[in-house]
This record gives sequence, C-alpha cells and structure tokens, in this order.
Amino acid sequence: MGQGDKNPGTAAVLSFVFNGLGQLYNGQIIKGLVIIFFSSLSLLVFIVAAALIAFWIIERPIFPAQLFWGAILAVLSLVFMCVLGIYSIVDAHKVARDAFKYPG
Repeated sequence: MGQGDKNPGTAAVLSFVFNGLGQLYNGQIIKGLVIIFFSSLSLLVFIVAAALIAFWIIERPIFPAQLFWGAILAVLSLVFMCVLGIYSIVDAHKVARDAFKYPG
C-alpha cells in the first residue's frame, strides 16, 4: 500500500478512536507521535484535576484553593482534548483525501 492508497474515512476513524492514530496511518509518524504525546499529557492533567476535586469533596484538602485549581485544570484539559481531537480527525481525513488516488 503506497502513500496515495490511504482511505480518508479510515484515517478519520482511527483519529477518532485515539488522537494521532490517523496521522500514523497516513505515514506522518512525527506528527502522530506529537499529537499522541499532547493527548496523553492532557489526559494526565485531567486525572490530576479530578483527584484534586475528589480530595476536596472528601474533605481532605491538600491546599486551600484546591477546588478552584482542580476545576480550572479540568476545564482547560477538556477544552484542549476536544480541540486537539477535532484537529486530529480533520487533519487525518484531509491528508488522506489529498493523497488519495482515484482509480482510472
């Protein structure tokens, strides 16, 4: 399968399943790994934010502004994940579509 034989739908679905997989499918290894790294980092930040909020809920705060920072980190990481996810899907589809060779 050559570079031009990529299916745009497959690339988009792979990026929907996990950000960056569509780029890897398209042969954009560095771009795919960078997107996977930032997606994973964003997920880690969201988990930390959820832990801060959970500790505040069970009344064992680590520091006074814990709920505030937990909520800020949660919202920012969710927004970043959504934006990166949409970018990943659209980019993977566009690159595969532009490189797709129609028969005939």
